[in-house]
Amino acid sequence: MPNLTAAPSAFLAGSRALAPSANALRKKLSGPWWFVVLAFFATPGFAQTQTVVQKYGRLRVEGNRIVDQSGAAVQLRGMSLYWSQWMPKYWNADTVRWLRDDWKITVIRAAMGVNGTTDGYLVDPAAEKKRVAAVVDAAIELGIYVIIDWHDHTASEHEAEARAFFAGMAERYGNAPNVLFETWNEPLRVSWGGVIKPYHQAVVSAIRQHAPDSIIICGTRNWSQEVAEAAADPIPGTNIVYALHFYANTHKQSLRGKAQAALDQGAALFASEYGTTDASGKGTVNAAETRTWWDFLDRNKISHANWSVADLAESSAALVAGASARGGWPLAEIKESGQLVRSECIAKAPDLVVAARPPSPTRVP
Repeated sequence: MPNLTAAPSAFLAGSRALAPSANALRKKLSGPWWFVVLAFFATPGFAQTQTVVQKYGRLRVEGNRIVDQSGAAVQLRGMSLYWSQWMPKYWNADTVRWLRDDWKITVIRAAMGVNGTTDGYLVDPAAEKKRVAAVVDAAIELGIYVIIDWHDHTASEHEAEARAFFAGMAERYGNAPNVLFETWNEPLRVSWGGVIKPYHQAVVSAIRQHAPDSIIICGTRNWSQEVAEAAADPIPGTNIVYALHFYANTHKQSLRGKAQAALDQGAALFASEYGTTDASGKGTVNAAETRTWWDFLDRNKISHANWSVADLAESSAALVAGASARGGWPLAEIKESGQLVRSECIAKAPDLVVAARPPSPTRVP
């Protein structure tokens, strides 16, 4: 894996990879060098598709909306990877590419497990950072957005480690418009003003040293459900949004009411984790209530990521047991929840411009 302190270089690496072929062509073919380049791009079948990051650019918060580089409200749809230490096989570029190309996701959430008893970031930080880097680097190369998530229910107990982790990630990825940061996954029933908010402020400060403009998603009390409480006592700063997590069989209109109250107070929200099932990840898939949630999220331009890319026995897992670790899943390998979410992402994928094929140039003697 690349050095985590190095700056992102996907575009430069791509340019270097093309250079040997271009040089070889220049030596073999006569005529001006630009003719060779134009001829390559005029090859039959060549097409260049705009990526979602090229379309939207660096995101920012205006009022209670996330907006793109032109100020228009945007909504991302995608998937969350499962706890990194317990489902690492899907933390790779092939999986991310398949989700982008087949499922049409525009955001992937890298849920890095922190405090396992025998594994996770606190036990083996190097292994977990490599997993995160593999997903983030793939998202940058593929032109989709990615959330770096500190997946820890008791993050305030590990504040120093979180600050160091996010400072390193922000130093490497802070200039990339693709990257969003989620500083605390689902705080428990602890004080917002006394515990959660001060923790977020400390970690946000560490991120802002290197990523002054990136969007930061901040978890809210009670498994990221008390968003109205956070909106009433907001974290100071810009480009901060609050995490709204729901599971369709457990959380219904009451939680949507809290979300609406937060929006009415001017807070921006991001459903960085949601499920189509019970909050336990089990139970039946509630398609009707999931669609009710999607309607609410659509009306309010709230982005969302489904839990999860995993092949566990849980009904919230998108894949059947043994599904390939490299994508390429036929429908038979996608469970009911996964098929429901995949269809939603495909149906509402943003229009991306396909550049017109350049005309064949006239060769100049």
